[in-house]
Amino acid sequence: MKKLFLLSGLSILLASCGGSRKEVTPLSSEETSASIEADVNNPVTAITIKGNDNMKYDITEFTVKKGQEVTITLDNVGQLPKEAMGHNLIILKPETDVDAFAKAAEAEVKNDYIPNALSTDIVAHTKLLGPGEQDSITLTFTDAGDYTYICSFPNHYIFMRGVIHVVE
Repeated sequence: MKKLFLLSGLSILLASCGGSRKEVTPLSSEETSASIEADVNNPVTAITIKGNDNMKYDITEFTVKKGQEVTITLDNVGQLPKEAMGHNLIILKPETDVDAFAKAAEAEVKNDYIPNALSTDIVAHTKLLGPGEQDSITLTFTDAGDYTYICSFPNHYIFMRGVIHVVE
C-alpha cells in the first residue's frame, strides 16, 4: 500500500513538472525607451523599430523631413509564433480614424490584417512578421504632418502605436 501511494504521488509530481516553456527575454531599459528624441533639426533618414512579445514598439516617436527618402525597418524581436504574436507596421494618413481602421483590420486574417477596403488610409506598411523576421519600407512623405503608425494584429494597436512627425 505504501508503494502504491508513493508511486501515485511521484506520478502526479512528474506530470505537474512536465511541459516546455519558452522564456521571453524583456528588452533592456535602453531598448524599452518609449521614444527617441523627436528633434526637428535632426530628422532621420533610416530607423529600425523593434516589436516584442509584450506588444510594444521600442520607438514611438521620430521626425523625418518632407520630400526626403526614409527607410523604416521593423524587427520582430519576440519569440512567440507569428499566429499568436505577429507584428507589422502600418503608417496611416493623418486624418485616419485609428480605432475604426484597427477594427476593420481584425477581420482581414487572410490579408495579414491589412484591410483592403481602407487601403486609401494607408501610406505604407510592412509584412506581418514572425519571431526574428525583419521587413523594410522606403518612402518619401510629400506632405508635412503627424502620421500615426500601428501594428494591426488584433488588439495590438492599443499598445503598439507611434507618431512620425513630418516637417518642412
